[in-house]
Amino acid sequence: MKVAVVGVTGLVGSKMLQVMAERNFPVSELIPVASENSVGKDILFNNKTWKVVSMQTAIDRAPDLALFSAGGSVSKEFAPQFAAKGTYVVDNSSAWRMEKDIPLVIPEVNAHALQAGSHIIANPNCSTIQMLVALKPLHDRYGIKRIVVSTYQSVTGTGQKAVEQMNAEREGRPVNPVYPHPIDRNILPHIDVFLENGYTKEEMKMILETRKIMEVPDMAVTATTVRVPTTGGHSESINVELDRDFDLAELRALLSKAPGVVLQDDVQNNIYPMPIWSHDKDDVFVGRLRRDESRANTLDMWVVSDNLRKGAATNAVQIAEMLIQKGFINA
Repeated sequence: MKVAVVGVTGLVGSKMLQVMAERNFPVSELIPVASENSVGKDILFNNKTWKVVSMQTAIDRAPDLALFSAGGSVSKEFAPQFAAKGTYVVDNSSAWRMEKDIPLVIPEVNAHALQAGSHIIANPNCSTIQMLVALKPLHDRYGIKRIVVSTYQSVTGTGQKAVEQMNAEREGRPVNPVYPHPIDRNILPHIDVFLENGYTKEEMKMILETRKIMEVPDMAVTATTVRVPTTGGHSESINVELDRDFDLAELRALLSKAPGVVLQDDVQNNIYPMPIWSHDKDDVFVGRLRRDESRANTLDMWVVSDNLRKGAATNAVQIAEMLIQKGFINA
């Protein structure tokens, strides 16, 4: 199977290669794609060296699959050109997520949204992915009435330059800032741009993507997204009001069996999800489960996941695996 990885030299692109290798994803020919400055460079994958090629060269080779992680403007311009060649494109940017006819997919949540004729598939926002992997079992069992989420998102969600800014600040070196304020020893309640309604674009992504993926157009969701000086993964405090009452022991058992979820909920022994435990893992870790004593049928929970893996690269590769399972791509 011919597989193009667009944005192969970035944090997510390189993680896609790692995840494909770990999962023995069937690749007979890798087509690494990056900016013109990187064309000709060597990429190591599965103990073999592959040359980085230009976008047009990759399109001309008509791969079976293209995994995109190169930004929204690149996806908007080039994803349709791959699709016109019959390539299935899994795009990690926000460019296509809210397009009506483009599937927005988390395999554990809505794999049914994958259709043979949809050659562009959107990978959701990293924070949306981990939240909905944790909430889908609860929605199926009890129904969800309202979600209030606050995120604590790693600098890796911004990219390599943000990691460099934090490390430079930490080490007292000159800084080439990505953020409008220092990030080391600081917390920024500001991810993406601010919109007219006072929310950031990241917050609205979580709200609108949740409604689309869960197929509840009027689901009550509100979000506050925050950048924190960590590199291991994203954390979320979620307050979820359910349609029906729940037994906490039953709810714990439900989550312990949910696909993609690891329950870490033993506070007596100080066991709860943390970014350092999620780093380089594909699971969504859930803990601090407790009733909201101020509101009926409402649960508080703490959810952590590696944003570069399940929040980006792993989810994209899992979508590709589903395309093979459904027979849309011949491996």
